[in-house]
Amino acid sequence: MATDVYTSPLSERYASKEMQYIFSQDMKFRTWRKLWIALAETEKELGLDITQEQIDELKAHQDDINYEDAKKREKEVRHDVMSHVYAYGLQCPKAKGIIHLGATSCYVGDNTDIIVMNEALKLIRKKLVCVIDELSKFADRYKSIPTLAFTHFQPAQPTTVGKRATLWMNEFVMDLEDLEYVQGTLKLLGSKGTTGTQASFLELFNGDQETIDKIDPMIAEKMGFAACYPVSGQTYSRKVDTRVCNILAGIAASAHKMSNDIRLLQHLKEVEEPFEKSQIGSSAMAYKRNPMRSERIASLSRYVMIDALNPAITSATQWFERTLDDSANKRISIPEGFLAADGILDLCLNVVDGLVVNEKVIEKHLMSELPFMATENIMMDAVKAGGDRQELHEEIRTLSMQAGENVKKRGLDNNLLELIAEDDCFPLTLEQLKESMKPELYVGRSVIQVEKYLSGVIAPILDAHKELLGAKAEIVV
Repeated sequence: MATDVYTSPLSERYASKEMQYIFSQDMKFRTWRKLWIALAETEKELGLDITQEQIDELKAHQDDINYEDAKKREKEVRHDVMSHVYAYGLQCPKAKGIIHLGATSCYVGDNTDIIVMNEALKLIRKKLVCVIDELSKFADRYKSIPTLAFTHFQPAQPTTVGKRATLWMNEFVMDLEDLEYVQGTLKLLGSKGTTGTQASFLELFNGDQETIDKIDPMIAEKMGFAACYPVSGQTYSRKVDTRVCNILAGIAASAHKMSNDIRLLQHLKEVEEPFEKSQIGSSAMAYKRNPMRSERIASLSRYVMIDALNPAITSATQWFERTLDDSANKRISIPEGFLAADGILDLCLNVVDGLVVNEKVIEKHLMSELPFMATENIMMDAVKAGGDRQELHEEIRTLSMQAGENVKKRGLDNNLLELIAEDDCFPLTLEQLKESMKPELYVGRSVIQVEKYLSGVIAPILDAHKELLGAKAEIVV
């Protein structure tokens, strides 16, 4: 590894080898050659003077790219596409004259970008489904464990550990729906020419409109796509990049929210992310167990959410049939958005798969707050026994404030039940009050909501994507 030049942390630390290959030079230039072959085959099939021998020669050198020849040529002509046309021609002397026939640079550049994004979305989809799967297992396992819920990060009516996980899960499900919609609408640019008018093909095919109409559908089919965009300038609309990166930003937002919740819960010692045997939490404080994976999820997620602005601004500022101020930005923003999102999902898989739930701590926190939350039920029981609702409400409010003072100002345990038992307004003994302190009585429909959600929403999703399940994440550092 070179130590005297910059290397991207996305490659060195965060993104998987699989995602890195999708955005590699090999993937890019092999796809260029596949597109040149598809174009030549289409033109041959539609009647141009192209031989099978030329096609076979192109196919024989599809994957053995002569990078040095291309690099040397690019220094001379300052054009990446023509440099690779030249290099391919060196390997294929018989086919040299028909490579890139009738096409413009965007034929290989833009079609490859769409193909690469489509492959990257497939990998993102796979990992997203696996995160949903892991969360579903977690939610099912802990669906009946009562826990203190929070609104405004203040104690609120209890929920269950599993029910909270369904909230995380449902946001990822929305991301999956968005991803599959956008991916399902991806089309190739096709071969539209310098301003999208296909003027060069009018020359090649002597103005035969019917034949020209067949070019794009044939290329799309050869490259595994249903269609090409019906109209374009020289490039496909950069709004396509905006839509794709917004999917990544949505996943990042979902992951960020989940990771923040886990970080807060780890502070409370209720839930902890995986912590390896020899992992060091702090260079100074040896006892610390920092939620570093969740923090990394949040950190990378912020990057992806901001990165989505790049294609949006680029789309908005394209002039007429095209400008080139998109090129440098696209080379960075699209790959890095995907590499970061890939790293985020690997981290999510790793965290959820090894999430530790400290049930005794959860119970302790819940029981310390439960008396306050049980006051509604206690008041109703006293009304049933003949009490006045308004008087009881004021009395229990006063006692709650007193118990709160004991906890916050004096550092004592919550003694609200004792205060109520001693008050003549409430015909309930301490034993009766304690009997009502069963957390499961206060979680509402949490358990059945989890069960219905897993069976009615998640199970069909996992069944429809069962071929994608089973991915495991390897975290580099």
